[in-house]
Amino acid sequence: MPTPPAPSRPAPSSDSPEAAAARLALGWLHTARFLTTAAQLDQLPALDVPEIAFVGRSNAGKSTAINTLTQQTQLAFASRKPGRTQHINLFALGRQGQTDAVLADLPGYGYAAVPLADKLRWQRVMANYLVSRTNLQAVVMLCDPRHGLKELDEALLDVLRPRVEQGLQFLVLLTKADKLTRAEQAKALSIARLQTGGGDVMLFSALKRQGVESAALWLRQRVEQAMPPSPLDLPENAP
Repeated sequence: MPTPPAPSRPAPSSDSPEAAAARLALGWLHTARFLTTAAQLDQLPALDVPEIAFVGRSNAGKSTAINTLTQQTQLAFASRKPGRTQHINLFALGRQGQTDAVLADLPGYGYAAVPLADKLRWQRVMANYLVSRTNLQAVVMLCDPRHGLKELDEALLDVLRPRVEQGLQFLVLLTKADKLTRAEQAKALSIARLQTGGGDVMLFSALKRQGVESAALWLRQRVEQAMPPSPLDLPENAP
């Protein structure tokens, strides 16, 4: 009988090096502030800092996840009518007003109440963004594990695949994990790992704060991988 997958990476103990790193990552995410909004790709500023995009279906809890990770209540706008927000919103990250990374909140997709023409237009915009945004370092896909990855999610992963092969990182956050039993969580993780065929998968619950520290640490590590080491980051005895 095959060994069942572990439910999720456990939160690090409060006195571990990983816990200290997670606290630093959360403090860094708390610096998030609105940078700009764009209705078209050509309205986005050209940036040379790492960018991490958040994508997902309109009811996957994307805005809630961003607000939870940044410890802000209204940074990402959650519309009362899912799918109505049709702009790419950029948020700068960095202490003391510096910008060392950017979060990109892409419009939710797949909501039935949005006219078909709008759906198709935004599918093209997102596909073009994911293919052509030169400073894109990683993608976080939000998915409600009670419903699993749908056709549009899998289509988006297919768009990402060539860039993933070139080094683009991606994470699937299974949101609303508190609504599942432990057995259901383990099953959802196993299925998502098979469907994604690579990348990382984590359980996430804004309500129970499950996976918040692990996701924050993942985001910070992706940015650190893309940035040259700062003199302040070098060991004291380094030449």
